Amino acid sequence: MTDQITVLAGTTKGLFLLRGNEGGPWRVEGPHCDGWPINHAIGDPATGTLWAGGGGEWQGAGVFRSEDDGATWHRASLSDGQMAEWARNDPGFAAMIGFDAEASPAPHTGRVDAIWSLCFAHGTLWAGGKPGALFRSTDMGTTWEPVESLMQMEGREAWNPGAAGLTLHTIVPHPTDPGRLWLAISAAGVFATEDGGESWDRRNRLSNLGAAGCSDHPAAPQGGETGHCVHNMRRAPGDTDLLYQQNHHGVFRSADGGRSWEDITSGLPSTFGFPVAVHPSKPDTLWTLPLNGDMAGRFPPDAAAAVWRSRDGGDSWAPCRKGLPQTACYFTVLRQAMAVDTGPAPGLYFGTNTGSVFASFDEGDSWTEIAEHLPTVLGVETLRRT
Repeated sequence: MTDQITVLAGTTKGLFLLRGNEGGPWRVEGPHCDGWPINHAIGDPATGTLWAGGGGEWQGAGVFRSEDDGATWHRASLSDGQMAEWARNDPGFAAMIGFDAEASPAPHTGRVDAIWSLCFAHGTLWAGGKPGALFRSTDMGTTWEPVESLMQMEGREAWNPGAAGLTLHTIVPHPTDPGRLWLAISAAGVFATEDGGESWDRRNRLSNLGAAGCSDHPAAPQGGETGHCVHNMRRAPGDTDLLYQQNHHGVFRSADGGRSWEDITSGLPSTFGFPVAVHPSKPDTLWTLPLNGDMAGRFPPDAAAAVWRSRDGGDSWAPCRKGLPQTACYFTVLRQAMAVDTGPAPGLYFGTNTGSVFASFDEGDSWTEIAEHLPTVLGVETLRRT
């Protein structure tokens, strides 16, 4: 029996679900989640539960949950946005949008503007937000509590935002130890806990004791403990502390859980890019999608798209181009818009700001466009069920 694959594509105009498998065809369902901007969506293969996080200054911050494969969705509002403020002061507007002006403000109003990342591990649902906010839920996303140890961490006043704000965009769990978790915050850097979030360490040092990249970025003074513009981070499979990150200024590898980082950018056509992805069973196989630079347009070098693959942990790189546009290609692939599924021959997927989703079922050797004309794709994740 062929597995059913669901690609969860968060966009600026809601969540879209792409259903299919390697043989195709793919069908597109959506938009879901009331048309909210959805930065990140995930699914639990054990139960089929789906979650989608997003929002912004207008909507506020929220996490949507579906327990019926996307047929219906329920929103847990973490904070109110400008829309709620307007509605409470304008009965006509409140009636037009169906807003209950007598309802209490969302519980974390003033502490979070939008949800940027989700992670479900060991029975806990984690949500990262802007500005630098972390929340957890132990009831599958119905209620949320702030992780005060991070949100009141000493030295936090020195954290500097990246271009998109101070966003907690990456949450990486340990597969067997629920106490261990890694975070990436743009542009504060990498943080880790080994006690379930009671305390946090900064992990932003190069193996040669320098700062982890970004020394010429205005948010990142050389030698500082924070201010490192991590764009995305992934953990390699197995009983290992091997991590990879795509930084604002290169790709880095850590063999010790982020305590030290090694620059593995050599061989790539540029130092700038957003996503990084790792094979679910081969710790030395990873992919990234370089762009031509921060101030050069943020599109593929020479306007020719390529996903670059390494099979030796970043010691060498090779481009994968077959099926991708090789002329006049000016799209951007954002930090959370690349994912790998968990099948025996895992699919690799990425979405673009021009509304396309591409898939590869041969580790990047060839690519197929499985969706087009979507809104700007902000995040891509997968759910594979038999």
